Amino acid sequence: MKTYAHLYVGGKWLEPAGSGTIDVIDSATEEVMGRIPEGTAADAEAAVEAAKLAFDGWSVTPPETRAEYLQKIAEAVKARTEELTQLICGEVGMPIKLTRAIQVGSAVYNWKAYARLAREFPFDERADNSLVVREPVGVVAAITPWNYPLNQITLKVAPALAAGCTVVLKPSEVAPLNAFVLAEAIEDAGLPAGVFNIVSGYGPVVGEIMASHPFVDMVSFTGSTRAGKRVAELAAATVKRVALELGGKSASLILDDADFPIAIKSTVAACYLNSGQTCSAHTRMLVPESRYDEACALAKAAAEDYVAGDPRDERTRLGPLASAAQLQRVYGYIERGIAEGAELITGGTGMPDGISKGFFVKPTVFGGVHPKATIAQEEIFGPVLSILTYEDEGEAVRIANDSPYGLSGAVWAGDDEQALRIARRIRTGQVEINGGTWNMEAPFGGFKQSGYGRENGKYGLEEYLEYKSMQFKLVKPGGR
Repeated sequence: MKTYAHLYVGGKWLEPAGSGTIDVIDSATEEVMGRIPEGTAADAEAAVEAAKLAFDGWSVTPPETRAEYLQKIAEAVKARTEELTQLICGEVGMPIKLTRAIQVGSAVYNWKAYARLAREFPFDERADNSLVVREPVGVVAAITPWNYPLNQITLKVAPALAAGCTVVLKPSEVAPLNAFVLAEAIEDAGLPAGVFNIVSGYGPVVGEIMASHPFVDMVSFTGSTRAGKRVAELAAATVKRVALELGGKSASLILDDADFPIAIKSTVAACYLNSGQTCSAHTRMLVPESRYDEACALAKAAAEDYVAGDPRDERTRLGPLASAAQLQRVYGYIERGIAEGAELITGGTGMPDGISKGFFVKPTVFGGVHPKATIAQEEIFGPVLSILTYEDEGEAVRIANDSPYGLSGAVWAGDDEQALRIARRIRTGQVEINGGTWNMEAPFGGFKQSGYGRENGKYGLEEYLEYKSMQFKLVKPGGR
């Protein structure tokens, strides 16, 4: 069992102000796999003050030097790959082969990428008689989720540090152990005291202090839309910058001339990645009404290839959900789908065959789903796919856009140009064209209630920078 009794604040491992602890539960066994401190408001205050104290020195550290630290952190994280893989596999439930490649591999890549960007980014440029500089926004509060814990931490902390900001991190209490291992890696890299701080605990206590604190200049939050609204409300009182990456209900729009077997198999895969615990998951599949039966048969076959099992088995494709609360949430949505008249094509509530413990859900597909049905409008965050039909292209676009969210999506067509034409009409931050692959240099973020701000690549770095322009006196030719 992995136990942490201290918080990392001001470059030291300190005892928390309170005596509370939080158990971390293994998603596959339902046993306690670790324990962390339950941070208090006083702990959050101390961490923010440490970050503010460190800001003056770190903000003027040359970008090349900041890059050297980030590269050291990348190497220290990579050296802990197997430890992190085992922890995240238990915390989140993603199958271990995918955990190693996505959860940990992406984090290592992004630490290296921001080291490179810190060296290459044009922090200064001339605009006629002005010198325009990009300066760090200040102290950043990073509040991160449990579904891709280490990489979502990285996509906030790494660009913030590259920009010259100091950071206070509150990881999710559901999957926090990887964050403490990262703190150990950061300590090993020799980052100056107070530049990075971690306070674990619950959102209504630690998170609310961070979001409202007058010394915090920016809060970057990833999580539910409900919680994101609360963060924005608290931050508004001090007019701090806010970046929100929230929920999604992404549509995979399949046109009549698309390669149906490939499109449907890929849509199911995008829906079931990480057991559906992905904010950009393609959870609505839109197909021509005339090909509904064919689509249902293909989706059923693809879904039933996802056999739930031990996430630590290298052969497993579908692991458990992250928590008991999430399990009950997903079961509730499945029951709601049935009650509202959707056709249950495969899956449903109850444990998958051969499994008696863990937070598992059967891979589920609903057909005949009305665009206004609960399971077509609300984010489920589980392996549940809804199939909707349309009569023509215009209706398909209207259904795809009929959502409070706008995070991601996909268009499948006979050729890329046709798919691109449709994709331009979809109101989301990302659209995959005929199976286009994930790009870690492209901006990621949403429209509407999926939030605002962008992560990944140079776009993620720019979130943590302010513009300053300094004007020089113009000298006329021949003048003094």
